[in-house]
Order: sequence, then structure tokens, then C-alpha cells
Amino acid sequence: MNVITMVSEVKLVSGKGIPLSGNDIDTDRIIPARFLRCVTFEGLGAQVFADDRRQAGGAHPFDQLHYQGAEVLVVNANFGCGSSREHAPQALAKWGIRAVVGESFAEIFFGNCVAMGIPCVTASPIVIQQLQQRLQQAHSVQIQVDLEHMTVTCDDFVSPITMPAGARQMMLSGTWDACGQLVAQQEQIRKTAAQLPYFAWAV
Repeated sequence: MNVITMVSEVKLVSGKGIPLSGNDIDTDRIIPARFLRCVTFEGLGAQVFADDRRQAGGAHPFDQLHYQGAEVLVVNANFGCGSSREHAPQALAKWGIRAVVGESFAEIFFGNCVAMGIPCVTASPIVIQQLQQRLQQAHSVQIQVDLEHMTVTCDDFVSPITMPAGARQMMLSGTWDACGQLVAQQEQIRKTAAQLPYFAWAV
């Protein structure tokens, strides 16, 4: 019997950081409604913060050359509020974001991120301000989000972070990945299906 190993665990995210200042940045700003007509999520990364970026005239962090390739987004309070559109975290992920550090997150946005394997961790406003300042002053600085030790590290700066226990455990164990769970349990699924008279023909 083939043994399938789970590879969906999210224990450590490390990469270049990108700061985005401002409270109550809603999902319509993250990805404007006119881009929700797409059949798949492909291409959404290019449109993330489309209106904000146009208004900023190239000064938006997501347009600045030194932040290209960033994987850890640092935000302020109530990030992802507004509508429940899954396209918002999908657009961030397609751009390249793999983790978000903030003061607080809207509940549905947070849940959508967990379902995608994107950890959203929180820290105090003072810590967030310090991280954002460091990223603004040293553009190539790396940030490390450690879910095992619950710390965020930025050069010589280290601070504790928080995340709901259930969501953290899903990240560490890989159980956030519903499709991965199905694939890993395919033998058990086949056995169960074989016992169902109305489904046995398809096993």
C-alpha cells in the first residue's frame, strides 16, 4: 500500500517583508469588486490593491521595486474587514504573500487565510509599528514567522506573536489542507466507499 506523507504543515515562514500602514483596510481595497468575475483566481495577484496603487501613482508598497518578491505582509488593525470575498487572500497569495503579521484581522478574512494555509498572526501595535519602520528603513530585511515558538523575528528584533490555538494547530499539523487530507486518506475512503451499495461500482 502506498503511504502518502502530509506535506502541508506550515511551521515557519521566512522571507522579505512588506509594510502596509493603515487601519480597517477592507477586502474591496485588497481586490476591487470588478475583478471578482474571474473563473479562477489566476491573475488576481497583478490586481491586488489596484485602486490604491493607481491613486498612489507608483508609491504604493506593492508597486515599489524594493518590495517585489516579499512574502510576509505587516499590517495594522482590522485588516481584511468588509465583504467576505475569498478573492482577497487569494489575490495576496497570487502576488506572493505567504504570511501576514498584524494588530488584528477581520474574522472571515482570517478564516479564509487559514483555509489556504496562510498564517495570520497578531502582535501589539508597538511591535507592528517597529516592524513596519524597520521594513521602511531597510527594504531588503527578512522577517521570520515561527509558529512553533510563536515569535516574529526581523534582524535582531524578536517579539512574541499570538494566534488562536485551533488555527495554529491546523497549520502545524497540516490539517488546514482539506484536499490534502482527502488525498492522504484515500485508502480509507476507498474502503468506506466499497461498503456503500450505491457507490461500490465506482470503487
